[in-house]
Amino acid sequence: MRALLSVWDKSGLLEFASGLDALGVELVASGGTAAALALAGIAHRDVADVTGSPEMLDGRVKTLHPRIHGAILADRAKPEHMAALAQHDIDPIDLVVCNLYPFSSDPSVDLIDIGGPSMVRAAAKNHEHVGVLTNPNQYETVLEELGATGSLSHATRHALARAAFAHTAAYDAQIVRWLDGGGVIGEGPGATDAVVPVTLHLDWERAEVVRYGENPHQVGARYRLAGTTPWWDGVIQHAGSALSYLNLFDTDAAWRLVHEFFDDFPGLSAVAIMKHANASGAAFGSSLGDAFAKALAADPQSAFGGVIAIGGEIDQELAALIAAGPQADVIVGSSFTEEAIATLRARRKATRLLSAPAPEPLGLSVRTFGDTALVQNADELLVEVQDWRCVTKATPSAQQLQDLMMAWRVCARTTSNAIVIARDGVAVGVGAGQQSRVVAAGIATAKAGEAARGAAAASDAFFPFADGLESLTGAGVTAVVQPGGSVRDQEVIDAANAAGIVMMLTGERHFRH
Repeated sequence: MRALLSVWDKSGLLEFASGLDALGVELVASGGTAAALALAGIAHRDVADVTGSPEMLDGRVKTLHPRIHGAILADRAKPEHMAALAQHDIDPIDLVVCNLYPFSSDPSVDLIDIGGPSMVRAAAKNHEHVGVLTNPNQYETVLEELGATGSLSHATRHALARAAFAHTAAYDAQIVRWLDGGGVIGEGPGATDAVVPVTLHLDWERAEVVRYGENPHQVGARYRLAGTTPWWDGVIQHAGSALSYLNLFDTDAAWRLVHEFFDDFPGLSAVAIMKHANASGAAFGSSLGDAFAKALAADPQSAFGGVIAIGGEIDQELAALIAAGPQADVIVGSSFTEEAIATLRARRKATRLLSAPAPEPLGLSVRTFGDTALVQNADELLVEVQDWRCVTKATPSAQQLQDLMMAWRVCARTTSNAIVIARDGVAVGVGAGQQSRVVAAGIATAKAGEAARGAAAASDAFFPFADGLESLTGAGVTAVVQPGGSVRDQEVIDAANAAGIVMMLTGERHFRH
């Protein structure tokens, strides 16, 4: 058996090469791989000795040669292929060990690998006869199989080929994304193409299989963009059942909302309680315990089976407060004390306890249905509060403005049509996912109850008629923020003035579906 080794990532290389050598495998190596083997005293032939040609062009050409690719691509089942190898004195290569330049680590033309992908694809194409390894985590399994049987099974070669094509596909996708961002070639794409490129190449790798999908009869998994470390990779689960699709979906929404509060209200503690990716309660307060109590009181019934996101460390005192409340599916915080974990494990055995780092910024949103995908950039709140426009005779007090900010932030992260009522730093009423904005307002006021009196409200899109606004003012809301932009804006403004309330226009809609 003959193996060709040419790797950038040399993790485990020497141990693997020594193992192959001990099994009697002839080793051929190129460039830095050959140098590493030589330094370790592992017998091998240099690629230049096999090809009869030295490396050229600063190493850009070393394995691109018929004596290499012929040895990899020959179909051993075809006599004419084997005769051609014999005619040209080429010995077949049975194993190709190759991983590529780490393009994503420092994207540049120099890190666009050519010879590596060519060898990997050649070996993967000819996997009926050739094994191809593209990741050091494959070394141990392959050595064990070679040691046990002297060859690789068809199933192993097939699995290795599949991984190899995924490896080169992900690599090419990284290069395309770099070029979409401008790279160093030409002047880069236009503004639209930079956000939604003419072709989309996302190299997703499976990070974990989750307990089940959206429903127990569905299979689900979490993927990450290759070469990235999303915040989920830093999560530590301290207790509870395995995570399901909806656990991840709702926890992500809750954790991101809490961190957005940090930007809006620095120096204050923040808590969000989410159910089906919508807040049942959200609050900031003087302490985490204070914020949790306020968020829970907003809608304790809906909090059952939800996600509690705590913007800081969960200690014993806070854990006792949480344990005394409704059952939560997930509790996520920046960290837990050992005493807090023990308390929650004892009182809430199935609840998942997650400590997590801060979330990374959102990138592209991709939704698929059948063979179609809808793609957009992340929904950011771009209009600053100081740029909101007051269109009523009444102007906001400092407290009203803070509550308007709170309501607007939560409303932008609530399923449309959405109305959110906030008072004294607490989202006290949330009307989510309604076909009618009037109905959404009615749900929000019903949940808020007496807390709606003197409160602020936000609408994710404009009021098409005055009736939605009148539902809010009838419940005692005294300030409203909305995008504006309806042909009936003046009718709605007149209704606000008639009720003597404050109305602010942002000029920015935040639908969420």
